[in-house]
Amino acid sequence: MADEQDLRYPVGRFSAPAVSDAGVRAAQIETLRLLPVRLRAAVAGLSEPQLDTPYRDGGWTVRQVVHHIADSHANSYVRFKLALTEDSPTIKPYDEGAWARLPDSRQPIEPSLVWITGLHQRFAGLLESMSEEDFQRGFIHPERGRMNLATNLAIYEWHSRHHTAHITSLRARKGW
Repeated sequence: MADEQDLRYPVGRFSAPAVSDAGVRAAQIETLRLLPVRLRAAVAGLSEPQLDTPYRDGGWTVRQVVHHIADSHANSYVRFKLALTEDSPTIKPYDEGAWARLPDSRQPIEPSLVWITGLHQRFAGLLESMSEEDFQRGFIHPERGRMNLATNLAIYEWHSRHHTAHITSLRARKGW
């Protein structure tokens, strides 16, 4: 049986890449572009009780994970746009745990899957249009300090793999 750290971080904890050049970023953008397809495959055929199963003891349900991805990636997209149009704006963090407990996180996942699909088409297009200088722009996170867009891209590439793996590893453990 996997230990709690393996269940919590199935692809490992985030680690910023040593290099963020155009080739690295292209691979990261491709992960974001493929997230909608990979996420749909991860949840395909799951029953309502399976969607309401936590990926680990004390963790979010599969349903909450899908809604969290929609919420989190929408916030990230807005942060990119703010950083590209303002000079180091201070962004508003949010309590993702509290968001995951709101009633809308118990709704069907299809609207979030559709939203993620459209959002990621736009997000990938925006990312592909950015210059090297654009990736050095950033925002101020009140809890983490200044973050440049190259690092934020790396975080969301990891985030995409991280939460998809929560679902696929649960399915593998349960034999679904």
